[in-house]
Amino acid sequence: MALGGTEALRRLLEGPDLLVMPCCYDGLSARLIERAGFPLTFMSGFSVAAARLGLPDTGLISYGEMIDQGRSILESVSIPVIGDGDTGYGNAANVHRTVEGYARSGFAAIMIEDQVAPKRCGHTQGKEVVSREEALVRIKAAIRARDAGADILILARTDARATLGIEEALWRMQAFEDLGADILFLEAPQAVAEMEAFNHRVKKPTMANLIHGGKTPILSAAELEALGFRIAAYPLALIGSAVAAMEQALATLKSGDMPETQVEFRHLLDVVGFDDYNQRLEDS
Repeated sequence: MALGGTEALRRLLEGPDLLVMPCCYDGLSARLIERAGFPLTFMSGFSVAAARLGLPDTGLISYGEMIDQGRSILESVSIPVIGDGDTGYGNAANVHRTVEGYARSGFAAIMIEDQVAPKRCGHTQGKEVVSREEALVRIKAAIRARDAGADILILARTDARATLGIEEALWRMQAFEDLGADILFLEAPQAVAEMEAFNHRVKKPTMANLIHGGKTPILSAAELEALGFRIAAYPLALIGSAVAAMEQALATLKSGDMPETQVEFRHLLDVVGFDDYNQRLEDS
């Protein structure tokens, strides 16, 4: 389980290099991320809704389901995990409870956003954001929970770019920073100039969110680092690759053949921990 994740995340954010962060959705995907050598991961709400429920990221998954999925993820890895806390699941009291719950579960940070509930994926149409006042109330509540003893960092997100424009989004980012947010995330900037303006406006660590076919320009890690980002998140890289591989395998099976693009059984046993399990039996 990820122990001391908050302090480990702080140390990573203080380092000199961009943190490339593939996003997970269950224990297996989180374990693969850690085995590949990545120093942190993020529990993607989009991916969890898809994998756990087979449903779109439109606010259909609950706080309890996200916490439950998060515990399975946290028990499978030792690297810091950031949790998607959506809108905080209600008013300021709900936000406070959500932050406390994520902290108790072992998340290193929690993302809280300013969308109208029920929220939706930040790269889709139809999303709306709450007023400035309500957005600030949410982040204040999250920070109060942290400052009251919740061992967790606050990742503050705005989706205002889509409906209110880049200037409003930048205002909210700066306001969230002034309130004390630890990490800042402007969702779906639509040009490199907007990404650059974001990093010029704030001083706290910033996160870029890169989706194949999404609204944000896809830049290399070196380009993102040059712009000033500290984290590069890839929320759908794993689940998108998994869907592609499974659809290909199903098409091959439907034709009557065995899919060839799969790992060997021996490798799969290693990934899920059979060797460790057997060793524990021998040692008992």
